Amino acid sequence: MKQTNILIVGGTGFIGYHLAKSALAKKLNVVSFSTKPPIKIRKLKKVKYILGDIGKKKDLNKLKKNFTYVVNLGGYVDHSNKKKTFQSHFVGCKNLSDFFLKKKIKSFIQIGSCLEYGFSKSPQKENFKCRPNSIYAKSKYLSSSYVIDLYKKKSFPSTVIRLYQVYGSHQDKNRLIPIVIDSCIKNKKFPCSNGKQFRDFIHVNDVVKGIFKCMKKEKAKGEIINLGQGYPIKVIKIINTIKNESKGGFPEFGKINLRKEESLKLYPSIIKAKKILDWKPKLNFYIQIKKVIKFYKKYDRS
Repeated sequence: MKQTNILIVGGTGFIGYHLAKSALAKKLNVVSFSTKPPIKIRKLKKVKYILGDIGKKKDLNKLKKNFTYVVNLGGYVDHSNKKKTFQSHFVGCKNLSDFFLKKKIKSFIQIGSCLEYGFSKSPQKENFKCRPNSIYAKSKYLSSSYVIDLYKKKSFPSTVIRLYQVYGSHQDKNRLIPIVIDSCIKNKKFPCSNGKQFRDFIHVNDVVKGIFKCMKKEKAKGEIINLGQGYPIKVIKIINTIKNESKGGFPEFGKINLRKEESLKLYPSIIKAKKILDWKPKLNFYIQIKKVIKFYKKYDRS
């Protein structure tokens, strides 16, 4: 029996790791394509890791297999370098989709961002006019527009998933939840905002299920779909929940100013995901955060 191949661009990252792990459980043959090899805790034995940069067309020639599914999670995480951000997120997406345009893939999933909406009022809907206000958001928006245009003009089987704040185990300590957990389990002082902003946090396992639904559903082709919890939680409540559960930590509220482009309330409408994908998030934040804290406690001891 011929095995189904899935390419995960950015398969060494946090979401990529969980997607690859789930794909292996579904008996798919998994290939990861990224600029760096996986760190120890995110390395999976049965994944084939290929090093390359989607921002460089010639690197894509390393992809010799015939793929059924392609998921683009690629792009630089540090957005301070504008040129690198644009190159990796937009040029990379364009190179990748152009590369697979004449190949017989069933689904191309472009992972977008809620930041594409800019200052649009929440709950944000997919039909809102986007006004991205950072180089990262603009690059993501251009990528979304490009692959949807390919669907309209050339029937390229693309779907854009706009993600909100994703959390879970194996995440790098450069995001809000891992930063707070790390500080609290080490009983340290740590600077943070006043915590008055509201954010939508969705567990990575719910996201992975949504991605697989997008691959399988014909109705998802040519669509932009939000994946989020669908309701926001106040950041101060999240920090205090982690502090209480960890029994440590000293958050210094108000030490970090909110960014000018930062919305106070940010969350999606997930009606479209429910309708098209028959998907909804199932994991409760307050139950899952306890498991995530346990993971980081164990990880720090290992």
